[in-house]
Amino acid sequence: MNQTLSDRFSLLAFFLITISLLTRPSTSTIQSFVYGGCSQQKYNRGTPYESNVNSILTSLVNSADASNFNNFKISVPGSGPTDIVYGLFQCRGDLINTDCKSCVANAVSQLGTLCPDATGGALQLEGCFVKYDNTPFLGVEDKTVVLKKCGPSIGHDTDALARRDAVMDYLAAGGQCFRVGGSGKVQGVVQCVQDLSMSECQDCLSEAIGRLKSECGSVTWGDMFLGKCYARYSERGDYSKSGGGDRFHDWWWFVVSGFVLLW
Repeated sequence: MNQTLSDRFSLLAFFLITISLLTRPSTSTIQSFVYGGCSQQKYNRGTPYESNVNSILTSLVNSADASNFNNFKISVPGSGPTDIVYGLFQCRGDLINTDCKSCVANAVSQLGTLCPDATGGALQLEGCFVKYDNTPFLGVEDKTVVLKKCGPSIGHDTDALARRDAVMDYLAAGGQCFRVGGSGKVQGVVQCVQDLSMSECQDCLSEAIGRLKSECGSVTWGDMFLGKCYARYSERGDYSKSGGGDRFHDWWWFVVSGFVLLW
C-alpha cells in the first residue's frame, strides 16, 4: 500500500504544474518582444479602412479589461466590403486582467510604430499576441512556422532528453488551449489561439510539439511558434532571448531583434 501511494505521489510530482510559470511575472518580462510583422500592402490615410483599423485596435485594448482573448470584425458606417478589418488579441493563460490589458496596449502601440499604414499586422510579446488584417483569418487554422528558436545542444544527456519528452508528451495530451508542466528542471508551456476549435487547437499543438522535438533535437531550450499556436520548453535558468527566427509567412515583413527581413 505504501509503495502504491509513493508511486502515485511520484507520478503526480513528475507532472506537477510548474509553479514558477504560474506566479505573476514582471511587466518587463511580459512585454518582451518575440516577433512581429506587417503586410506589404498599405492603406491611404483618411479612408474608411484607416477608421476601421483604429477602431479595431482600440476595441482590442478595451476588451482586454475583461478577458484574455477576444476577436472582432469591424466595418464603420460608410465602409465598403473591402474596408472590413478582422482582429484579435490573446494573452498568456496565466495573466491577470490588468497585466493582460497592459500587454495588449503595449503591443498595439508597437504595431503603430512597426506597421505604419499597413493593411495587416501581427505582434507577439512574451505575454500576449495581437493581429489584425483585411483578409478573414478568424477561426482559420494556421500551422505555418512563424518563428523557430533552438538552444545549445545537451549532447547525449539521456536523462535530460527523457524529462523533455515527458514534459512534451504531457503537454501534447491537451484538453486545454493553455497548458504548462514540468519534470525536474525542464519546464514547458503550450498555447493556441482561442478562435480555433478544440480539435483544431490539438492539431496545431501536435504539429508545433512534433516540429520542436524533431527540428531542435537535443537542446536545452526550444521555441516553436506557428500561426495559431506555440510550444516552448527550457531547463530552468537556461532560456531563449527575444529575437532570432528562421521561417516566415511569404507576404510579411518580419521584424526580429531590430532587423527587418523580407520574404
